[in-house]
Amino acid sequence: MASKLPFQGDYLLLKPEEASVLDLIRLLFSSKLDDRKFVECPVELRYTEFRHRWILFISVALQMALLASKRSLDKIGSMVETWLNLLSFNGGFIRLLFNFLRGSVRLPERSSAKFTSVVGSLDWRMKLDMNIRPEDTKYKGSLSMMASKLSYENPNLVETAVKDYWDMDFLGFYRCWNEYQQRDSTRAIMLQDTNSEPNLIVVAFRGTVPFDADPWITDVDVSWYEIPEVGKIHGGFMKALGLQKYVGWPKEIDQTGSEAQHKFAYYTIREELKRILQQNESAKFIVTGHSLGGALAILFAAVLTLHDEAWLLDKLEGVYTFGQPRVGDKHFGDYMKDKLTKYDVKYVRYVYDNDVVPRIPYDDKTLFFKHFGPCFFFNSLYQGQVLEEEPNKNYFSLLWAIPKNLNAVWELVRSFIIPLVEGGDYRESWLMKIFRLIGLIFPGLSAHVIQDYVNLTRLGTLAASTKLTNTQHPKDE
Repeated sequence: MASKLPFQGDYLLLKPEEASVLDLIRLLFSSKLDDRKFVECPVELRYTEFRHRWILFISVALQMALLASKRSLDKIGSMVETWLNLLSFNGGFIRLLFNFLRGSVRLPERSSAKFTSVVGSLDWRMKLDMNIRPEDTKYKGSLSMMASKLSYENPNLVETAVKDYWDMDFLGFYRCWNEYQQRDSTRAIMLQDTNSEPNLIVVAFRGTVPFDADPWITDVDVSWYEIPEVGKIHGGFMKALGLQKYVGWPKEIDQTGSEAQHKFAYYTIREELKRILQQNESAKFIVTGHSLGGALAILFAAVLTLHDEAWLLDKLEGVYTFGQPRVGDKHFGDYMKDKLTKYDVKYVRYVYDNDVVPRIPYDDKTLFFKHFGPCFFFNSLYQGQVLEEEPNKNYFSLLWAIPKNLNAVWELVRSFIIPLVEGGDYRESWLMKIFRLIGLIFPGLSAHVIQDYVNLTRLGTLAASTKLTNTQHPKDE
């Protein structure tokens, strides 16, 4: 095609901004992709079966819809967050009404350390579970989940929580550029746990924001690149991490000169880690994230291996992801298992019950995406088991329809019961209860939110202690 490409292998790039409705309809009736202006791929690449083209059709159509509704979603999200914080700043609806009548309504400031995102309003918890100590087996998972949750918040709230609530060092809040979306759409935070021995640095990538179209576009974009000897990898996730146009993943780029206008997630965080770890050589670091953030976390480790960053990889203790979508093919999974084993890096993928996101993109004969590494799967009682793959791996099986909906009813009932059993820290907000109601219609959506992932890292139990390996299925000790 017309443009120069970053890799030598096969590729499939979708460009929804160049598509029309007529173009989409034509896609369904022709296996020749290279003559579609919104599809970029080698001439010889054919999607001969209708279901293949149907997946591309759905992906492009969703991206077009998200692009068209971008401003509206942003306005709705801003109004929802403002209203939620207006209530919390004034002590609830009754006090807000009273303050309004007195003319003393407290208006929320978005940069305030008290201003919470929609995610923060769904799960109000900011403090760590003090019953889980640094030496406990649950500690890294619980800390990773809370860091992933905190990454959705504004810089002042993140810094306040890390310093005042967690008694840790706040190292940075990063807004990073997506060259393909032409905006700072990737976020990450970094902190240092000085309570653990050795010190533990945590890098947490932000996941998909409910009312931000760009992360959703990244999620539904099934574009892919093939890196020779590595495998095929989801293009949307690589773009969010800092994929460079035309050159792919050069080991070094200039982010310091006068022409370096933007910071890219992978390169910025890698250099920050080098700087910090050189000052504390005994420290280790972990990478984590929820949803899209989980995909970025494991891809960050993948690009480190691609660049043969042995010194950093030796200091990478683990990658902990929560509700992570699939990011590559079987070849990529085999490549990563080999590299993670070589550097003794743990990779733990937490999945809660009927969460739809770990089950996409599909793992079937239509698409090539596959998970790898141990899946820590927890049901709605927070009882866990270590599996190779989560049950109902592609979600939309008719056999699971009734069990999923019955389980959603139980989750709604549980939202009223759990604080009575486990204590006030498990009280669910009214907004979370609304999501539980939505779960009666679409169980996979309500199962993806933060609340249950925080709960499973605190309350979750496994049948026996588990030894993690990256080359084989974990076994009970």
